[in-house]
Amino acid sequence: MLVIVGKMPVKPDREAEVLAVTTRMATASRAEVGCISYRFYSSLEEPNTIFAFEEWESEEALTFHFQTEHMKEFRQALTELVAGRGEIKRYEIQSVEPLRVGNR
Repeated sequence: MLVIVGKMPVKPDREAEVLAVTTRMATASRAEVGCISYRFYSSLEEPNTIFAFEEWESEEALTFHFQTEHMKEFRQALTELVAGRGEIKRYEIQSVEPLRVGNR
């Protein structure tokens, strides 16, 4: 499994547009074959910062994702909405299991 985590500073006066663009992107991406999850989150500690969290079944699914029309539209829309350079990290996960804390 591949996990992609992104962080983007957004312009404070463009929050409604950011919400619309990210909602469209998440909905379209979750419909793709190989997408396990795709979500955007607002930071509680950093105003005007959003995070992306994605899980993909394979490299092929992620490669296809980057070639979709909704990705092209998303990238184009971001040029007007971001307030600086973002960060994107990719993690390759070998196994996933529930975290057990204490006796649970």
